[in-house]
Amino acid sequence: MSEKPKTTLKRVKTGAFERRFSMAKAGFVAGTMLAAQSAGNMFTRKEERADRQKAILSKQAHYLAEEIGKLKGSIVKIGQMMALYGEHFLPVEVTEALHTLEDNTAALEWTTIYEELEDELGAEKLALLEIEESPLGAASIGQVHKAVIKATGEQICLKIQYPGVAEAVDSDLGAVESLIRMLKIVPITEEFESWFQEIREMMYREVDYNHEREKTKLFRERLQDDPRFIVPKIYEEFCSNRVIATSFEPGLDIDAPETKALPQARRNAICRTALDLCWKEVFLWGEMQTDPNFGNYFVRLGDGAEQPDQVVLLDFGAVREFSDKTLEPGRKIVKAAFLHDEALLLEGLSALHLFGPDTPMDAKRGLAQLCFMAIEPFADPERFPPPSYLLNDQLEYKWGESNLPARLSMKAGLSAAGANRHFTIPPRELMFLVRKIMGAYTFMSVLKAEIRGYDVLSPYILSN
Repeated sequence: MSEKPKTTLKRVKTGAFERRFSMAKAGFVAGTMLAAQSAGNMFTRKEERADRQKAILSKQAHYLAEEIGKLKGSIVKIGQMMALYGEHFLPVEVTEALHTLEDNTAALEWTTIYEELEDELGAEKLALLEIEESPLGAASIGQVHKAVIKATGEQICLKIQYPGVAEAVDSDLGAVESLIRMLKIVPITEEFESWFQEIREMMYREVDYNHEREKTKLFRERLQDDPRFIVPKIYEEFCSNRVIATSFEPGLDIDAPETKALPQARRNAICRTALDLCWKEVFLWGEMQTDPNFGNYFVRLGDGAEQPDQVVLLDFGAVREFSDKTLEPGRKIVKAAFLHDEALLLEGLSALHLFGPDTPMDAKRGLAQLCFMAIEPFADPERFPPPSYLLNDQLEYKWGESNLPARLSMKAGLSAAGANRHFTIPPRELMFLVRKIMGAYTFMSVLKAEIRGYDVLSPYILSN
């Protein structure tokens, strides 16, 4: 959820006709803009034409993102998902524009929300609660209100889905796909169709509050004996298809000044906890929270002595299970990169069909070297040391000073010259795994962790 909203709306436009009309109008304007500017581009020198075409596409994409943002509801969430998972399918100008789509923090008016709560829970159950009219936070598809159970004094959170949002998902997806086809933003290939189907399935999960409720209970059960974590309790009596009731779990944002100001040892402990969870999901559970948004985590501060700091896990709507056909090769790739075993690594990459039998060995080895570099923070610092400036005196990796993403991008760019034709687009499930690991890397970097990733990952590698 986003920060506490400052303005309110009476309703979210969820009617298929009015939303399609808004999107069609935006598409018409963007198409006219593209046609006019492309006509002018005909008279541009050939060497300048490509850059000008990129600028035109960027302007067009930013206009569309702005129009999508005005609609709120599922279409904003669709745009955010496309930005997050579209780097292999969408032009960089389009993903950059979609990344500007932040949740509109305007919440629905209390009277509208109360009517929705009454429809979902009934007046008798609502009478058992004292609900704060001002929301704790608002997002594209719902908002959260704090409440107290009058009989017990327990503080809970009510996550309420906006009326009509779930019913608008298919219509919104259809409108976005039509827009992409009309404006010819990307070629409509089989890979694109598969990727867009994944966006569709993700949206179905996002609005399926029963799924989120069950996953919350599952993760709470898995972590109930681990004092490092807090997972909210579900209050079934106040849940429905459009409402989730959980225990109120306060905490600090990961990037809050108070969190960043903690002593190095405490920040390190928090980061080890987050890393350990990441590898539990990959190696033990076979399902994971695929949304790397920092808003899905809080830090509950301890006393710095006997009571440790804890990581609060929130929002399980993006949890997904992974198939064995992706998990087994994926685990093999992580293990092989960790051990610097090129033969095992190529075996895992081949199992995911990232290259074929005709791919030259030089190209395969180039990809293997990228994987070895990517695992750098988790490698044995004595056998496979990173650049010396990234290790402290205890051989702990200094995540906050690492420029690993930039080095990977540079190496990938150099390796890509003439090699791309030998590789295929990664399976969509693998992209979620990569996103998860990159999210963990960002977590470590923000808190400037100094820890040996080797110590966290090695127990999972050695037991598999």
